[in-house]
Amino acid sequence: MTFEDWVGARGGALLRFALMVSADPSRAEDLVQSVLARVYSRWSHISTLAAPEAYVKAAIVNEHLKWWRRRSNHEMPAEMLTDAPEAFDVASRHASRDAAWELLGRLPRRQRAVLALRFYEDMSDGGIAAVLGCSVSTVRSQASRALATLRAAVPMMQKETLP
Repeated sequence: MTFEDWVGARGGALLRFALMVSADPSRAEDLVQSVLARVYSRWSHISTLAAPEAYVKAAIVNEHLKWWRRRSNHEMPAEMLTDAPEAFDVASRHASRDAAWELLGRLPRRQRAVLALRFYEDMSDGGIAAVLGCSVSTVRSQASRALATLRAAVPMMQKETLP
C-alpha cells in the first residue's frame, strides 16, 4: 500500500487519536502533519512493520509530549497580549530576567545544573543522569528540591519589592 493510500484510509483515525491526545483541534492537526511528514521519508521501512499504525500513533504521542515539554511552544492568543501591556515592557522583562538569574545563583551547583539541563537543554532525566554521572532518582530529587527552593523564594521577593 502506498503512503498516500494509507493516509487516505487511516488519516481520519489518526486525527481523532491526536485530538484525544492533545485535546486541541489545531494542535491535533499540527501533530498529525508533523508526524506524517517525518513518516513519509521512512514509509518503505515503516510499511513493512507488523503494525504501522501503532508506530505512527506512538510517534504522535511522542511528538505531543515533546511539544508539551518544550518551553518555547507556549503560544498566547493575541487578545491576551493586548490585555497585558506589561508583557511588552522591556525594562520589566529585564528586571524579571535578572531576578531569575539571582534566584538561580542561590541554588547549589548540582541543582542549578539539573535545572539548566532540563529546562534550557530540554534533556530527559536519563540524559541528565548520564551527563552528571548520577542516578535518575537523584536527578528527580535535585530538580524537586531546586524548584521547591525557587517557589519558596518567589513570594519573598514579591513582598520585598512592594512599598
